[in-house]
Amino acid sequence: MNPLIPSAKTIQIYLPKGNPRGLRLAEMTTRTVRLIEIPRIHIDDFFAMPDANQVGLYFLIGETESTEKPLLYVGQTGDLKRRLNQHDDKDFWTRAFVMLSTNNSMTQTHALYMEHKAIATALDVGRYELKNGNSGNKPHTPDPLKADCEELFHTLDVLLSTLGQPIFESLAIHDSFNRNQTDKHKTITSTKAVKETEAFLIKPTPVLFYYKVKDGDAQGYYDDDGFVILAGSLIRKAQTPSAPPFVTKMKESLIINGKLIAINDKSYKLTKNQLFKTPSGASTLVSGRSTNGWIEWKNESGQTLDSVYR
Repeated sequence: MNPLIPSAKTIQIYLPKGNPRGLRLAEMTTRTVRLIEIPRIHIDDFFAMPDANQVGLYFLIGETESTEKPLLYVGQTGDLKRRLNQHDDKDFWTRAFVMLSTNNSMTQTHALYMEHKAIATALDVGRYELKNGNSGNKPHTPDPLKADCEELFHTLDVLLSTLGQPIFESLAIHDSFNRNQTDKHKTITSTKAVKETEAFLIKPTPVLFYYKVKDGDAQGYYDDDGFVILAGSLIRKAQTPSAPPFVTKMKESLIINGKLIAINDKSYKLTKNQLFKTPSGASTLVSGRSTNGWIEWKNESGQTLDSVYR
């Protein structure tokens, strides 16, 4: 089958913990590719799965307030758990997507070829800002193996888009039209490993974290989407010359929208909860200087966000 020709597809999305915002496993029912979406906050759930020790291709995705595009890092490995653990020092990513084979047929050569292709394609499309320092190593690939890789890559493209990450989708008008026609014929089914109950659907009370600086006093919590500063938090008006440009822009936007009001000549008060893409973005707004939110935000016991969630 030519992967460029639109065709009907059935995609199954499996929720191993029954949480639609947690781990999600996507498979095309006629293929041997599995794509697993892993919120960083639930990474240990993935590490407990047999899939975590396989050969695979992975994508680390996150955002910062200083760039309009999502950030992306692409990699491959012979042991997903070991490699993802090594990326614990990368602060930007909030979700990982790992691709592996359902029958353990993917080799390191497959992974190397697709890593190289993924980086090149993502750079060409330009939807994401690449964090890779190089383009990967393209291995010698015999034609039969190359054909396998191209088919696997097409399946990966579809599954990533299904889970909301159109990394390889061109922005060109004609490609968008073809993609729209294909999307009309996709059937997506969803199953859950755990039966939905009223108790399960209730979101648990989040753990509060605090950050206090001169003229700033904030509290918030970390969840699947990023870090939320709670209404009532105090934001320092003054900021250092080295403060990231987004701080001034965000303050101006929040003031215009009535979400930030002056209470004196030194502090603002946040009037509504505000979501930040990263914990560092949240702490930087509070203090008016560059900060590492993973160590600045602390819970009632004095534990850092980093020690609790990473």
